[in-house]
Amino acid sequence: MGDLINLNRARKARAKAARTAEAEANRLKFGRSKAERTAEALDKARAERLLTGAKREETE
Repeated sequence: MGDLINLNRARKARAKAARTAEAEANRLKFGRSKAERTAEALDKARAERLLTGAKREETE
C-alpha cells in the first residue's frame, strides 16, 4: 500500500518552493551589495564633477 500524504501540506510545500525559486531569481536580477551601490554612487558623482568642470561658460 502506498504512503499517505496530506494534500494540503503538499500544496503548501509546492507553493513555498515556487516562491523560494522566484525570490532567488529576483535576488540575482536586482540584488546588489552595499559596496556595489556605494561604488556606483561614487563613480556617478565623479563623472558629474568631470562634466561640470568641462562645461563652457556662456558669454553674451
